[in-house]
Amino acid sequence: MNDAIEVAASILRAACGERVLARFPLAPLTSFRVGGPAALYLEPERDEDLAVAGEAVAASGIPVVVVGKGSNLLVSDRGFPGLVLRLGHGYRWAARDGARLTAGGAMPLPALSGIALQHGLSGLEFGVAIPATVGGAVRMNAGAHEGAMSDVVEQVDVFVLSEGRGTSILGKDAGFGYRRSMLPEDGVVTGITAHLTPGLPEQIRERMESARAWRRATQPLAEPNCGSVFKNPPGDHAARLIEAAGAKGMRVGGASISTKHANFIVAGPDSTAADILALIRQVEEIVRETSGVDLEPEVYLVGEFDHAAG
Repeated sequence: MNDAIEVAASILRAACGERVLARFPLAPLTSFRVGGPAALYLEPERDEDLAVAGEAVAASGIPVVVVGKGSNLLVSDRGFPGLVLRLGHGYRWAARDGARLTAGGAMPLPALSGIALQHGLSGLEFGVAIPATVGGAVRMNAGAHEGAMSDVVEQVDVFVLSEGRGTSILGKDAGFGYRRSMLPEDGVVTGITAHLTPGLPEQIRERMESARAWRRATQPLAEPNCGSVFKNPPGDHAARLIEAAGAKGMRVGGASISTKHANFIVAGPDSTAADILALIRQVEEIVRETSGVDLEPEVYLVGEFDHAAG
């Protein structure tokens, strides 16, 4: 353990004890199932834990990253040389007040969609098929089936690590765009308030079943993948461009472009993060050459990758 990691570990363990883990494997936390360990790992259960994490990062200078369900992450084979935070059960909750649902950042989005159904509230049907936590879904403005988090989020509760405090940001001020938000870079989404619309449960259920069925029919759910690899360019679809470029089925090492959906990369049992990133770069290049479009990845890179790969 280098000096900076030791400084951070000492501060964290003084407050969080044995919950602070070293050399923690990250691959099982990601849907790609690849990547190395985190130098330090903590599952915060309350804002006090996040405050200590902010202190540790400030005092040591180590990098920090927050993970949720890990469905849009690619962790380097070397791991992450800093602190990884993954909100614990203290942030996994939901409550209802009329047409509003509040939920903690660790709440799975499909589960929150199910709670909306139970209360006859419409607007979150799209989330039933998105493998994300509420926090991650808000951070990237996740969406599907003509719906997105920005459509329903009224308020976002964020703990800003560098400031050591929580704050609330109105949805209209969160800077939502296509698969992005402008929330503070070191802000941890600890909760949201969603404003929904009363609806008929049978109609809500029907839309949710339709979303599930579409996902089963079109996506390689049985194989490790991160969901859509590239954002759809304006007026087009990344999958169409990739298929038109002849890249469907392309392989690098243990990673390959799905033959079921061209905007998905599947990781074989011998795949590495380097294989996946090299394949991403090759797809970017071939689509640029064939269509003149620069595809933008949705995947967030965690850790250090070789310069040649990016």
